Amino acid sequence: MSAIEPAKPLEVVEICAGAGGQSLGLERAGFRHRLAVELDPHAAKTLRCNLVEFLGYSEEEAQASVRVGDVADLEVWNPAIDAEQVDLLAGGVPCPPFSIAGKQLGTNDERDLFAWAIELCGKVQPKALLLENVRGLSANRFAGYRQHVLDRLKEHGYIAEWQLLQADDFGVSQLRPRFVLVALQREFAPYFEWPERRPGSAKSVGELLVDLMAERGWKGAREWADSATGIAPTIVGGSKKHGGADLGPTRAKRAWAEMGVDAMGVANEAPPVTGPPVVEGRPFPKLTTTMVARIQGWQDADSEGDGGEDDFRWRFHGLKTSVYRQIGNAFPPPVAKALGVSIRNALNKVGEPRELVETADAVTDPVYKLLRSSARALSVEQIMAKLEASGTVMDQPTVERHLNHLKHDFEMTAVTRSNGAVAYSIGEFKAFVGQDDHQRHDLFSQHRSKIS
Repeated sequence: MSAIEPAKPLEVVEICAGAGGQSLGLERAGFRHRLAVELDPHAAKTLRCNLVEFLGYSEEEAQASVRVGDVADLEVWNPAIDAEQVDLLAGGVPCPPFSIAGKQLGTNDERDLFAWAIELCGKVQPKALLLENVRGLSANRFAGYRQHVLDRLKEHGYIAEWQLLQADDFGVSQLRPRFVLVALQREFAPYFEWPERRPGSAKSVGELLVDLMAERGWKGAREWADSATGIAPTIVGGSKKHGGADLGPTRAKRAWAEMGVDAMGVANEAPPVTGPPVVEGRPFPKLTTTMVARIQGWQDADSEGDGGEDDFRWRFHGLKTSVYRQIGNAFPPPVAKALGVSIRNALNKVGEPRELVETADAVTDPVYKLLRSSARALSVEQIMAKLEASGTVMDQPTVERHLNHLKHDFEMTAVTRSNGAVAYSIGEFKAFVGQDDHQRHDLFSQHRSKIS
């Protein structure tokens, strides 16, 4: 990926930076890291070393630019000082609170930092905000959560948009849907356009990995590659709460098996000259961490060997399981680069500004909006009637489902009236947004060794 010279230097502060997938993409888009904060020391070491080896930082700059610890801990960094007048605040905050594969605890998960990042944005006032998370955040379960985020950003002076992006639309050889939030100050928002998607641009797994599969002399690598014609399912790094490295849940393992890949673990090296184990008459190699990194969008110097934009190797530090987790939890660099270019162009006011239509607020959860604006508690019947009067038709089960979802993330009061009807009012957001007395602190301390 070749660097793009911006019209002026742009700085980014990145939270929950991991091993640097988003960092690399943003650097290639023309941003310079003022600071990156990461909890895992192995991932932080990976990022720090690569800032020096590939991105031109001095040892002193890299040491100062990467902080290790809880991003919400003021002893690790002070946003008011470290993020003052920064161009971009970015991050890939933890996914488990919203993951379909998990319990979707949202605000009740000690790893949830999304709402905290929104309030941080309001305090430090970067020109732009970029946050990415799993597709689960786009589900109906979190409609109220998303509505709160949009409303708060508007109060902070930002125009915000959500988009569900597929990594394979940006040349990455896996599905990997990510739910992305971009917010810009009003001055820059008219110049922002989501990056252009390129469907069909990703190589097949076989074509992408054939040289790595053959690097120890396996003669059957080309035949294997010719049969591995699809792109990969989403690489899942997982968390420290779970076991060692493998390539995901049962459904993903089935998809890997169809491409002739043993997904029950990660190999230390490529197949030997005699080839991998044969299952039902077919060779079934495991992937190495180098192969997984390439699937995630980190190309290495051997992938083309032509001095082109992919000719570099991102070096990961730690044992195999840690390295796999660093890779699997990362934001694919090509997707981060595409978003970074779009944000950079907006901040530099490139192109013609588009008209921002703000005659109506973006609505992801009409029940939340209605309860938040109501001066009194409302029954289900009243909610249905008021929604219908405003042009939204919603039946009783749907309203009740919305209320049930809202109860998870907001304080809800239910009062039984004299006629037996139950009326609801919405209270405080339960999420951690920086409170000193929030339950998140105790839970985080208890589970810190298992959080990644």
